[in-house]
Amino acid sequence: MKSNSCHGLVVIDKPARITSRDVVNRLQDTFPSGIRLGHTGTLDPLATGVLVVCAGVATRFCEYVQRMNKTYHARLRLGVFSDTDDLEGAIKPIAVANPPPKEAVLQALQMFVGEIQQTPPAYSAAKVTGRRAYDLARAGRDVSLAARTVHIHALDLLTYDYPWLDIEVRCGKGTYIRSLARDLGDRLGCGALVEKLRRTRVGVFDLSQAHPLETATLELSKHLLPLAWAVAELPRVELQPSEIAHIRQGRRVPWPASWASHDLPTQMRELAAFDLENNLVAVVGVDDLRKTIFPLKVLPNSVLLGYT
Repeated sequence: MKSNSCHGLVVIDKPARITSRDVVNRLQDTFPSGIRLGHTGTLDPLATGVLVVCAGVATRFCEYVQRMNKTYHARLRLGVFSDTDDLEGAIKPIAVANPPPKEAVLQALQMFVGEIQQTPPAYSAAKVTGRRAYDLARAGRDVSLAARTVHIHALDLLTYDYPWLDIEVRCGKGTYIRSLARDLGDRLGCGALVEKLRRTRVGVFDLSQAHPLETATLELSKHLLPLAWAVAELPRVELQPSEIAHIRQGRRVPWPASWASHDLPTQMRELAAFDLENNLVAVVGVDDLRKTIFPLKVLPNSVLLGYT
């Protein structure tokens, strides 16, 4: 198999107890030598489920998958505290005289829907003065992380049988489910940690497309999802051959004539550009002031010539 045919994406059903980087390392042996791989968003070792891996030139488009919304199923355990906010850390029980009723849990859950401020866990990949927080925490250093804005689109209660609470979370980039559990436990006054976590969807990718890691073989690299899936959530535009030639040379081109009857963008943004045969050729930026589009990421000729 030609190595230049290995451009695309693969969805892995990540098992528990290994890191996302471990998944990439194991997959590397299933691809021809020289093919670069990269995952599109870290899952905690405890977590399982959808992990999208990019291969070949698809690694240049990882950021667009990282931006996609995620869906998680989480089992929380109430009445306990953990320094890692999950089962991986030192666990301490919290005395709870009266477990919170279901109505209080439902009310508390809704307090976290929308745009919220969330502080990452001390044991996380968030950086503190250039170092990973988990490295500092493991070294016994105090870790102080700043709160950041995240967006939780929906938070649904699935089952509640104290001390266990099962929820579904639909959220944006950068949301920590462990932080959500910790903060929910604080609000309920009983503490909480993540006992189980499964990511069921990342944007257009879900578990129906996922391959078990333990069965990954060389055949996997022959069944990659097309590059276009990485930019599935970007607005798209179709370009003429002459426009593509200019984009490939790093030049700006006027907005396509097909936009004339539409409301034009009011600010610079990104579009997925396709040729007349529906092949992804580039991601382009939109410049409202100049009424032009310009290249941001352009696929190599070798990819466009039938190697996808």
